[in-house]
Amino acid sequence: MALAFDEFGRPFIILREQDQKTRLRGIDAQKANIAAGKAVARILRSSLGPKGMDKMLQGPDGDVTITNDGATILEQMDVDNQIAKLMVELSRSQDYEIGDGTTGVVVMAGALLEQAERQLDRGIHPIRIAEGYEMASRVAVEHLERISQKFEFDVNNYEPLVQTCMTTLSSKIVNRCKRSLAEIAVKAVLAVADLERRDVNLDLIKVEGKVGGNLEDTELIYGILVDKDMSHPQMPKQIEDAHIAILTCPFEPPKPKTKHKVDIDTVEKFETLRKQEQQYFDEMVQKCKDVGATLVICQWGFDDEANHLLMHRNLPAVRWVGGVELELIAIATGGRIVPRFQELTPEKLGKAGMVREKSFGTTKERMLYIEHCANSKAVTIFIRGGNKMMIEETKRSIHDALCVARNLIRNKSIVFGGGAAEIACSLAVDAAADKYPGVEQYAIRAFAEALDSVPMALAENSGLQPIETLSAVKSQQLKENIPFYGIDCNDVGTNDMREQNVFETLIGKQQQILLATQVVKMILKIDDVISNSEY
Repeated sequence: MALAFDEFGRPFIILREQDQKTRLRGIDAQKANIAAGKAVARILRSSLGPKGMDKMLQGPDGDVTITNDGATILEQMDVDNQIAKLMVELSRSQDYEIGDGTTGVVVMAGALLEQAERQLDRGIHPIRIAEGYEMASRVAVEHLERISQKFEFDVNNYEPLVQTCMTTLSSKIVNRCKRSLAEIAVKAVLAVADLERRDVNLDLIKVEGKVGGNLEDTELIYGILVDKDMSHPQMPKQIEDAHIAILTCPFEPPKPKTKHKVDIDTVEKFETLRKQEQQYFDEMVQKCKDVGATLVICQWGFDDEANHLLMHRNLPAVRWVGGVELELIAIATGGRIVPRFQELTPEKLGKAGMVREKSFGTTKERMLYIEHCANSKAVTIFIRGGNKMMIEETKRSIHDALCVARNLIRNKSIVFGGGAAEIACSLAVDAAADKYPGVEQYAIRAFAEALDSVPMALAENSGLQPIETLSAVKSQQLKENIPFYGIDCNDVGTNDMREQNVFETLIGKQQQILLATQVVKMILKIDDVISNSEY
């Protein structure tokens, strides 16, 4: 791009390959960007809340995903428009930071853009709108802090955590057994949480799924689940008080690194070679026996001769176990991963109270449970379900619930869900608008209106009259000055979210408002779009 002047001294811009580019400027550019952002938000709007619809997405290679999770929907959608990509990024950053509220944040941003469009039509400058939004978001975040409630919990009394996780799961496909799944998620988080430092390492929670059985059969295992079975069918299926040798070296004679060739021209030489190999295997198995190992878990395979010897020496073994699983087994059992046989010592063995093999259904599929470990810091959530899509969606739902439990351990404050927090913020922002003398107050009022879009979408998706329901709840909040009234999505008969036990994390809500405002400010500040035109 270069600037040039014509013969009258007027500047004009020369673009390289100008005929192949399209250019939008000023208000047209802003309108086009807002339209793109609104289009993405409109797709997600119908999947908000407990009665929200699911989306079915087909990937390029024909695999189908059915999901209700905003971040997943946007990840799988093939979006070309740059502004729409910003909305995808917005949802992703909410997912990374909070793990929940990915749909709400996009709906919120879409509503802010819609209101900004109205302000632009009134002739208000986009920068003033952006500044007004920034002021309003500060008011909203401070108000959330004021209306939030702290609750106390400990390892034995975790009911408040379960209630909040149930709110998260109620909008998913798995809401029919949300109670049991929420309990599993909370127990898993509390098992790996460091309550003094208020920190949770979610890498220690492994989520495994297997097709078959009911969703109700989902269980929490205080230990590790490995999708492998014993290397020999006649090895014992259950080992109590196991001492586990965790090896990353192959169970076979060492091979020279260089190219080699062995000439065998007599039977005696072959016999010698075979005896040598057998002796080598013997020594390996003996070494494992000598240090007191009762189970060998190996990253590599071993050939039939080694397998046969292990079987004869009563040393059960598991082969081809992945690196990540080995690390988790080592953490759980308190063992060390041994890279060479020479380094195997009794101190490096992991200890587990019980190792058992369990088979599923009629398909002869078996899995290995390693339970009652020395260090129970690593746990596994094992999901069952009717089909693969169900299991994938349950994994995503459990991930959301785990993130919510983690956020509550980090910050114990909650606000009330069902749109109650948004309505309370909307009222607070509307009241604050009068304090600002400039044009910004229009933008601040627009922000308050945009906040109403979340409860409005909740009412719409639940089959209620949106405007009627929203205004009834809003007037109830205003009259009684209580921020607990929200939309009664499940038709329980009360708008009081305390009675319905609908809670959300404070940091999740604050993050939603801040992220949505940031993205909308960014979109409003773009006034010139130069793009390759499509032929």
